[in-house]
Amino acid sequence: MADLSLPVLVVLALIGFAGGVGITAVGPGGVLPTIGLFALTGLAPAEVAGTAIVTHVATGALATAAYTRSGHLREPRTRRDALVLAGTAVLGTPLGVLLNSAVSARAFGLVLAVFLVLVAALVWYRDRRAPAAPAVRPPEPAVAALGLAVSAASGVVGIGGPMLTVPLLVALGVPVLSALAAAQVQSIVIAGVGTLGYLAHGAIDWPLAALVGVPELAGVLLGWKLARALPTRGLKYALIGALVALAPYLALHG
Repeated sequence: MADLSLPVLVVLALIGFAGGVGITAVGPGGVLPTIGLFALTGLAPAEVAGTAIVTHVATGALATAAYTRSGHLREPRTRRDALVLAGTAVLGTPLGVLLNSAVSARAFGLVLAVFLVLVAALVWYRDRRAPAAPAVRPPEPAVAALGLAVSAASGVVGIGGPMLTVPLLVALGVPVLSALAAAQVQSIVIAGVGTLGYLAHGAIDWPLAALVGVPELAGVLLGWKLARALPTRGLKYALIGALVALAPYLALHG
């Protein structure tokens, strides 16, 4: 962190804030700290993932408390989905951490770029489908398979889970706010287990985690309020544009 200039440190803090807003407002915001750490620092892939994932422990806990307060996590169906997602994260996240150790900087950039394009497509699909689609209760095996896959992928790149879980749950018919609420619980487990895994490898830059994570917490609160009070379509399309625009740069940056 000492090697980074003041403007870079400020940009990283702003990226953390934007990521927090995205986490609770539209779901796919947790990838922004990973992007910032990968693009603006000289950290190795494991250090990028480890430093990013530790920030999601606090953001996941705060977002979970927010959605509990709003009543969404008190709904039986949402609570069931949250528990299934959290349980599978205990198994999937360590696998992702293990896979990260075999990933080069070049491959990490490519994987991250593919993630961005995939998430942009999912957010677009969610926005097009959600208004007309009736709310349904996806079967537990489908939620479990989704949770296992997302937690493994999250462990590789250091994201909390809502980035992929929210648009995938919505695609299965879950209401947006219920999907956001359930994904926050999963995020706590992914971040907690992932932090322990990367800590064992000595792959966490704690000062950078604090620099990104504290503004991210403030963004989580703002995003939660936006999700409940305002239409977020403009934010969704801005996020889609940013993700698609960043993908080629990350693919080449590695």
